[in-house]
Amino acid sequence: MRIHYKFVNMLVVLAFAVPAITLTSVQVQAQAEPSYSFDPTWPKPLPNNWKIGGITGLAVDSDDNVWAYNRPNDLTAIELHGELTPPIAECCVRPPSMIHFDKQGNVIGWFDAQQGHGMDVDDEGFVYLGQDTVRKYDPETGEVVAELERTPEREGGGRVGLPAPVAREPGQGGRGPVTGFLPRPPADPAEVAAEEAAKAAFREKYPPETPMIVGGLEEIRIVKADNEMYVADNYLRGRVLVFDLETFEFKRGWGAYGKPLAEISTDDADHAYTPNGPMPPDFAGHLTLNVSNDGLVYAADRNANRIHVTTKEGEFLKEFVIAPGTGVGGSTGGVAFSADPEQQYLVISSLTNNRIWFLNRDDGSIVSEMGHMGENGGQFFGLHMIAVDSQGNIYTGEVFAGERVQRFVPSDSPKGQLLQQLAEMQ
Repeated sequence: MRIHYKFVNMLVVLAFAVPAITLTSVQVQAQAEPSYSFDPTWPKPLPNNWKIGGITGLAVDSDDNVWAYNRPNDLTAIELHGELTPPIAECCVRPPSMIHFDKQGNVIGWFDAQQGHGMDVDDEGFVYLGQDTVRKYDPETGEVVAELERTPEREGGGRVGLPAPVAREPGQGGRGPVTGFLPRPPADPAEVAAEEAAKAAFREKYPPETPMIVGGLEEIRIVKADNEMYVADNYLRGRVLVFDLETFEFKRGWGAYGKPLAEISTDDADHAYTPNGPMPPDFAGHLTLNVSNDGLVYAADRNANRIHVTTKEGEFLKEFVIAPGTGVGGSTGGVAFSADPEQQYLVISSLTNNRIWFLNRDDGSIVSEMGHMGENGGQFFGLHMIAVDSQGNIYTGEVFAGERVQRFVPSDSPKGQLLQQLAEMQ
């Protein structure tokens, strides 16, 4: 299950090198602004005729290798002609959902698992995937070795637990990565009333303080120094939950502004956000998070265009608002930190704006930004996931029409300087 590639000829660099992405200063800061160059040499072409699906999880392990969690079922039949017998085109076939890249961009391992959302990797290499709960996988065998407790049912119905293996029909893909985001016809009033009654009954049965996973998973973060796992459960538009990493027992949790779980509102009106409107008292949805070296928790409430900063115990400290006029998928997606020891900057991905925001971590001011919507290398179409390695390289994962992972290197690094020199060649 380990694949290795020969080093790619420098002609690839010459063919694909692009100018360093210019970071536009939004607010004048005393410190130097982050500057990055798109790296067209990472990753290398995928093996086995794979085409990757939308990226729903991204993590850098202790060796600075990269794990990409993708959705093979995003691929449509037109992309899977290589699965037919005989094939009717050179490409492609579905990949496994977990793909492991090394620093050079080679695929060095993989395993197939149920699709999901959010992931992290611990120092021993175990992989934690957000599915209908958090499952811990042995990366060598792809076997589940532990999982968090969750409710035996979910709001609105739907499956709970790992599905029985289902053979995919070769060459027959899904409906594509954007189907769930397209407008739907108005619902029947009677059906709406029945759904609201069922929702109220479910929330009474499983109140906000329920000490287990109730909804779906948005993000997972391992804090090995504390032997803890932070989870963003999307029940009631988002709850921060903390579990013991060894026993998987629940320890604590909180909602928006650090409020105790029991005080999270079950009224959807308290979670609603209108672009440029007031901030809701509870999380609005698609909550992601990360924990800094100095022990602060940054919870990004994407649908409300904000980031809440708390202590590890949930004490609210401050709120950062980014591009408050953003609608649809919001402006605050994945949360990462710059690689310097002080983690001076927050590195935030925006799904809707297809931007990376660099924030001063002290006050939340936007130092600079990079990116633009597009399908060329270095552009984004559905910027979803973000991670930073120990050298300061930024890795991104896209959904929608993007369906890829990319790397950006610091412009003042040796490779960054080389890419800029190549871009200036005539």
